[in-house]
Amino acid sequence: MSSSSGRGGGLGGRRILLTRSPDRAGAMASALAEAGAEPLLLPLIDFERASDRDELAQALARLQAGEYAWLVVSSITTVRALKGYSFEEGLRLADLVPEGVRVATVGPSSRRVLEAEGLRVDLAPEGRQSAEGLLGEWAYADDGGAAGSDGAGAVRVLLPQSDLAASTLADGLAARGWAVDTVTAYRTVDYPADPRRRLTAELAVGTEPAGAVVLSPHEACAQLASGAIDAVVAASPSAARRIDETLRPLGSTSLIAIGQPTAEELRSLGHVVAATAPKPTPAGIVDAAIHALSQQHRKDNQ
Repeated sequence: MSSSSGRGGGLGGRRILLTRSPDRAGAMASALAEAGAEPLLLPLIDFERASDRDELAQALARLQAGEYAWLVVSSITTVRALKGYSFEEGLRLADLVPEGVRVATVGPSSRRVLEAEGLRVDLAPEGRQSAEGLLGEWAYADDGGAAGSDGAGAVRVLLPQSDLAASTLADGLAARGWAVDTVTAYRTVDYPADPRRRLTAELAVGTEPAGAVVLSPHEACAQLASGAIDAVVAASPSAARRIDETLRPLGSTSLIAIGQPTAEELRSLGHVVAATAPKPTPAGIVDAAIHALSQQHRKDNQ
């Protein structure tokens, strides 16, 4: 796989469809454009505030009271949901997390966002940036410190997440004997979200809007049918399912997955994954696109 990371091109003239809304695709679209591609957008999923706000409020009140040893943040969207809640309460995001509570997240991108919001991140995998990667970083001997003990030695962990989140993190932490409280911080819905419930909190970094052309599902399907789109990027398992529902048949278009869970979801739906970006960074996605499309070029010329 090339490691151009977008500098000096590598995707000249290729048209790549990102299945994200403009407010969530800026960095990715910019990196692809820098590599010479023409990024296009097709928003397929969106995010709304949790339906049960009382459950979230109670969990965050316990967090503020120092009842948890760890706060585990499994996505940048979770950060946005928590920031939106704190803003409604007249607080900063950092006000929700008292000293003594450690913060874990799934990789450098979410670490950067959390630190820009004033939170110290204690644990984030550099290699496999996923729930599995984060679980692998935790030392079994680490009991999370004295904070959060329920009196019987169990470490209490707060895991706010999407209503569609897999149980990987919760199950992995529970297998250590830790007491895990999972709470729905936001809902993943088909695009567009209800404007009265949509997550709109602006993060300190990482929400630069994309200036790329936005397609409708009808336009995207027409361009796919004509062979005018070279690759489609799926950023999550939920996006993979919406791609399957909305864009079939994909024809010869290359499918690029961000992360192994997304790749596995695409394969379970019967799709061939041309490349998987192991890291959900703009550079990682560019490298995956270069790999996928160079492979396709070789096949076309055999």
